[in-house]
Amino acid sequence: MAISIPDWSISPVRCHRTPSITLIISISITRTSVPPWIHRSFIVGCSHSRSSSPLLEEESSQEIRIIKIRRNLPSEATSVDELNKLICKLSKDSRTEALAFEYYKKAREEKAFRPEPRTLKRMVRYLTKTKQWALIPAFSEDLVIFDVVGENSTCSTLISSCIRSRKFNLAESLLAIFKSASAYASAMKGYNWLHMYSSTITAYEKMRVAGVDPDSGCYRRVMEAYWKTGDAERTLSVFLELRRHGLNPTTQTYLMLCDSLGRSGRAAEALNFFREMTQTGVAADASIYSSLICSFAGIGEAKTAEDLFHEAKEKGMLKDPVVFQKLVRMYVDVGTVEKTLRAVKAMVEMGMEATDCVLCAVINGFVKKRTLRAAAKAHEELIAMGCRPGQVTYASIINVYSRLGLYAEAERAFSDMLGRGYDKCVVAYSNMISMYGKTGRPREAMRLLAKMKEKGCEPNVWVYNSLLDMHGRAMNLRQVGKLWKEMKRRGVEPDRVSYTSVIGAYGKAREFEECVRYYEEFRGNGGKIDRAMAGIMVGAMSKGNRVDGLIRLLQDMKAEGTEMDVRLYKSAGNSLRDAGLWGQLRWFEESFGGVERGWKVDR
Repeated sequence: MAISIPDWSISPVRCHRTPSITLIISISITRTSVPPWIHRSFIVGCSHSRSSSPLLEEESSQEIRIIKIRRNLPSEATSVDELNKLICKLSKDSRTEALAFEYYKKAREEKAFRPEPRTLKRMVRYLTKTKQWALIPAFSEDLVIFDVVGENSTCSTLISSCIRSRKFNLAESLLAIFKSASAYASAMKGYNWLHMYSSTITAYEKMRVAGVDPDSGCYRRVMEAYWKTGDAERTLSVFLELRRHGLNPTTQTYLMLCDSLGRSGRAAEALNFFREMTQTGVAADASIYSSLICSFAGIGEAKTAEDLFHEAKEKGMLKDPVVFQKLVRMYVDVGTVEKTLRAVKAMVEMGMEATDCVLCAVINGFVKKRTLRAAAKAHEELIAMGCRPGQVTYASIINVYSRLGLYAEAERAFSDMLGRGYDKCVVAYSNMISMYGKTGRPREAMRLLAKMKEKGCEPNVWVYNSLLDMHGRAMNLRQVGKLWKEMKRRGVEPDRVSYTSVIGAYGKAREFEECVRYYEEFRGNGGKIDRAMAGIMVGAMSKGNRVDGLIRLLQDMKAEGTEMDVRLYKSAGNSLRDAGLWGQLRWFEESFGGVERGWKVDR
């Protein structure tokens, strides 16, 4: 740092390279008078560089002169203005800012010294930068004594620095000292930045109790806190109070109000405030239009949502892809799925890329409200528009093609998906493996499973269920056993479908002991009996001559309310009849209402 000092010139002096423990400051000297805080004796600082020369070169174009500075204060003749200037100059350099603070502390002891606002601002910056939090309470008294509390930037910087450094108790103490709207606004801004919205609300309440009148910044911060916490009523209350005090709401203020009302189901009120905003000359922006369109789309008000959509489009304020996603979902919910394609077309025409969520919602909407064929056709139209599916859309259309029996198209879509780098989509792998199972291609399914593992994509229970089902139908018990052990080893918990497939496989192979073992494991894990499981186990118990197990199974079905069809009813009744259990047969007929339904067991 260079300090310009009045007329005093000296010539450079050679010195040996000796480390100095005295604080040194580089200065340029032009005049002859010496300020009273600088000794007329001086030292030349020695370089600590790795240069081989131990001497300062007299021929250097930029001569460095070092002056030793006393740590004591200047003489009484020095003016307060000069002291303020010195402290500010020293505080500008990170190498001397600590000395600047020492000078400030010594100067503070003098009655004549009065720091300027810029001096205090420099000291605040130094204390917060060096995190000397213990010194701040005493320093804050200076801000009050020298009437700098009203100086917004200094107090605001101090409080916001405390909050961002998580010194909340210190910040609360400072608020109690300063008691100004700007200080509270700074605190609330800091709390909102940390997402501590409840602390913002508490600070606002304390401010009102302390008798401090909020300014526009305070209103804006507490509105943001109520908005983020979903309290629409209080957001509205603060907005109305702001207007009563003659403060002009901004675009951001209206956004918080309209979005808060819209999210709470009060979209009509939000629209009224929006119209009022435009009439008073406050500029609308894309965020408010986005919020309003999403609010009306969320409650199914298609006409109003479309009107706002066209209005925003004419003004060039449609910039959020979420708007189109909400419109697509609205059209699906109200049953006008054909309009989803129009929404995507408008998105493309505006130069926006249709997101994976939007495209997937269109495909699934046609599946839900129309037919699989219509969904496949909609996908073709989206591709013709130039849309690029993501992995979720690919997974959906693969499922559609598989269910339609268009296996070649499914494989083509899966290949395209892998070609675009989406090689970790578990749902797509599951759909393809299931398709291979339906078409009797277990080898392709196992190859795809191996590829899935190679890509680092962990198979889930749906994948294993498809594999267990296809190998179980082929009675490949060896492969079924290997898959079951692999599931357990990988930590994939089998569900009811898994147990049904395995028990069914062993039942077909007439290995009834294994059926019972897996069934008991299923029940031990808290599994509930459904009609498919009951049908398999009734047959296994009957053919395995496990009459006691059959009766217990029927009792469990009765207790759990498992519904029977006529085929299962007759199978269970015939098993009891063949075992000669007439009493149990009568209980069975009465318990499951077979007589009332006209179901009869041949005697």
